[in-house]
Amino acid sequence: MSDDPIDRSGLRPAFWETVPLKRMTQREWEALCDGCGRCCLNKLEDAETGEVALTRVACRLLDGESCRCAQYPIRHQFVPECIRLTAATIEQHAYWLPRTCAYKRLWEGRGLPDWHPLLTGTAESVHEVGVSVRGWTIPEFEVDEDDWEDHIIEEQ
Repeated sequence: MSDDPIDRSGLRPAFWETVPLKRMTQREWEALCDGCGRCCLNKLEDAETGEVALTRVACRLLDGESCRCAQYPIRHQFVPECIRLTAATIEQHAYWLPRTCAYKRLWEGRGLPDWHPLLTGTAESVHEVGVSVRGWTIPEFEVDEDDWEDHIIEEQ
């Protein structure tokens, strides 16, 4: 997977089917990320219902073409509120993760979608099926926060 910024080489075969989230290695955990970029979209949460809506307004660090964080290793220096998703924290964050997210799917007991890079062998598969945010985000510094609701999108 030379086109993949995540090193998915040398991992246990189909580890996501046999290893619980809490027992995965750090490399296995990182390999679950499909690179869609949806978790980096700003969200609006209804205070009364708890319903979460995704917007096309992206975190200032998201590269809209690669769908990756431009400063992932040091992202908290720029975006202190960026969460650190782990097996220990997924329960508190799963409600806002996209339906397609591998972390959420596995936590819910569902498998990986057939377009996931771990199954296809290419990081491009998430873009080819149209699940990623490639090419349609707006950087958060271009939209006033009061106008984010004008950019709500439907989840796939």
